[in-house]
Amino acid sequence: MTPEKMTPEQKALENTTSAKTASARTTSVKRTPSRTTLRAAIGTVSAAVLATTVLTGAPATAQAATTDAAAASAAPSVKFVDIKGDGGITLKANVFTPAGADGTRRYPVIVLPTSWGMPQVEYLAQAKKLADAGYVVVGYNSRGFWQSGGEIETAGPQDIADASKVIDWALAHTPADPHKVGMGGVSYGAGISLLASAFDKRIKAVAALSGWGDLINSIYSGRTQHVQAAAMLGGAGALTGRPSPELQEILKNFMTSNLAKEKEMIAWGKKRSPATYLDRINANGAAIMLGNAWGDSLFPPNQYAAFYEKLKGPKRLEFRPGDHATAEATGLFGLPNDTWTNTKRWFDHYLKGADNGIDRESPVLLKSRSTGAYEGYKSWKDVPSAHRRIELGGSRQIHTNLDSGADGGLIFLSSMLDQFFRLPPMASIPLLPRPLAAVWQSERYETGQRVRGTTRLHTTVTSTAESGTAVAYLYDVGPLGLGKLVTHAPFTFHGKTPGTSFGVDLDLFSTAYDVPAGHRLAVVVDTVDPLYIEHNPLGARLTFSSPADDPSYVSVPVRD
Repeated sequence: MTPEKMTPEQKALENTTSAKTASARTTSVKRTPSRTTLRAAIGTVSAAVLATTVLTGAPATAQAATTDAAAASAAPSVKFVDIKGDGGITLKANVFTPAGADGTRRYPVIVLPTSWGMPQVEYLAQAKKLADAGYVVVGYNSRGFWQSGGEIETAGPQDIADASKVIDWALAHTPADPHKVGMGGVSYGAGISLLASAFDKRIKAVAALSGWGDLINSIYSGRTQHVQAAAMLGGAGALTGRPSPELQEILKNFMTSNLAKEKEMIAWGKKRSPATYLDRINANGAAIMLGNAWGDSLFPPNQYAAFYEKLKGPKRLEFRPGDHATAEATGLFGLPNDTWTNTKRWFDHYLKGADNGIDRESPVLLKSRSTGAYEGYKSWKDVPSAHRRIELGGSRQIHTNLDSGADGGLIFLSSMLDQFFRLPPMASIPLLPRPLAAVWQSERYETGQRVRGTTRLHTTVTSTAESGTAVAYLYDVGPLGLGKLVTHAPFTFHGKTPGTSFGVDLDLFSTAYDVPAGHRLAVVVDTVDPLYIEHNPLGARLTFSSPADDPSYVSVPVRD
């Protein structure tokens, strides 16, 4: 890469640092210098790493870039610009334009809002690749984060309006084709893209990676607060941006389990859920690709699959091993990545009209956690071909407030260990203390069991208190009793009459896991998990029973 090509990026990074310094002078007095300094440091490191990746054309070497003068002269141009967002705030953005663009033709345009807490250089590597392929690409920092103006509205109406403003700007200031508009992004950018497709008919294709369809069923599934996920989002937002008063209030009520505000929190979440606007999305008809990871700690796969099933236009669903955004992370550094490869194919077909076959492939693509092999299906409902039923017979009583040793692990770390080393959270099933954990096991399976889809639990619960929380786990148990976590999910109840039984139906998080021949499946239920806030009063007990007229069971989806 020649020095002339590096200079704009270096200047952009210098401008980013200067803007950060100016922003710090105008920040609310409640912000401490130490946090501002830390934010600036994180921004500088993130920008340097991501920008250097683009500038060096990863994974190509600097020497190759220097000697290839012809390729350098044909590189797309990049500019760092300010775009006026909703209400007149400034959105910091970067624009890639295809090489040779001279105003005589128009190009399809892709708009990429940044992820939660990420600087505006997040998509530089992918933006350059897309521009190389003939797209105008506009990446912008979502409002409230880093140098963009406004406050964090958590994919609220102003964020949706911002997306349309960015499209307006692109059509007015670049050779973008108004009839070939796409949107995409990771995490927060995915959610904003889906929401924008409900309100802006110009959007013809969307690639929403590690996003959400239902915000409530993501971080409040089973009526249980996902405490590690919420704490991470809240902390990252405060560190890298300016949370709105509404967001601060929502997080406070969420983390303190303020049930008096539960309806308000749910209404707030529904307003920010693409599933709420399914009719609009379907009416507008954008082609929508969804990608997610089996172990996503923020946005579990269930809610994405449910959202996918209700889409009526062109659609695609991809699930891979990993945690939040880890399935597409290497692509952000310009490295080969299946998710980003299919994202480009999706845009190529639905924005350029390329006959690349993606529309004729099985629209549901799953990658097994156990084998790493890909499997294609006609629909999400077609993923399992049978169900194995584990009877939860007898009665089990457990004490609450103490961790039995069965748990879902830690956000990011546990699912990444599973993704890269196939080491999910483990527990010794024979050693789990029965006063703290209810345990049932299947017979040994003579053949391997390919678990595919959503495991469902049905049981009857009696509590000594009116509120409580329990977490159900499904383990793959080997000959020595060591259990590897297949899936799990929490559930919470309130307002129950102590001593009176009630039914519970719970969907565990969807997965693709292969149980070897000779192993068992174990169902474990306890009351404490570091991933979740629990609502068990001190000294409470839970009893799980199986009435003759309503037997308890777990139904495990398998692919024969």
